Amino acid sequence: MTFVARPPASEIEQPPEEETAVINDGFFPDIDPAAVRDAARIPTSITPARLRAAIIGAVMTAGIDLQQFAADSIAAGHATLADVPAPQLDGASVQLFRYHRAVALYAKAELIERHPDFDTTAAGGAEGNDAATAIGSLRRDAMHAVRDMLGQTRTVVDLI
Repeated sequence: MTFVARPPASEIEQPPEEETAVINDGFFPDIDPAAVRDAARIPTSITPARLRAAIIGAVMTAGIDLQQFAADSIAAGHATLADVPAPQLDGASVQLFRYHRAVALYAKAELIERHPDFDTTAAGGAEGNDAATAIGSLRRDAMHAVRDMLGQTRTVVDLI
């Protein structure tokens, strides 16, 4: 006779929650959380609810700078970001790539800020990889993507 021990039901691994798309405003594309996880290297230890909240925050952050761009594009007869004339890359508008990049980077920055332990590794700590520097770099790159969408330069000057 063989005995096989089973863990209590509470310890059995549950299937991951389904991550449904974050529905955007109609002009900007909906955001697939799995694509954000992949692009920004966000591990599954970040729950779908936390990732969704970070994506929504990122969409709102990008939307602040892109509100007039969207209004001008719609007034020019472009119903969606994909319809705005732009160079194509890998079969899609570079504007779509820029928007997705901005959202993914803003989302990761927020997650590191709110949950600093999720992106910490022994190697990162040994190299002195400061979380504030990482957050600043992510926000800078996201801002670059937004500025590229707007056709603005990337130069940022701080007065001291």
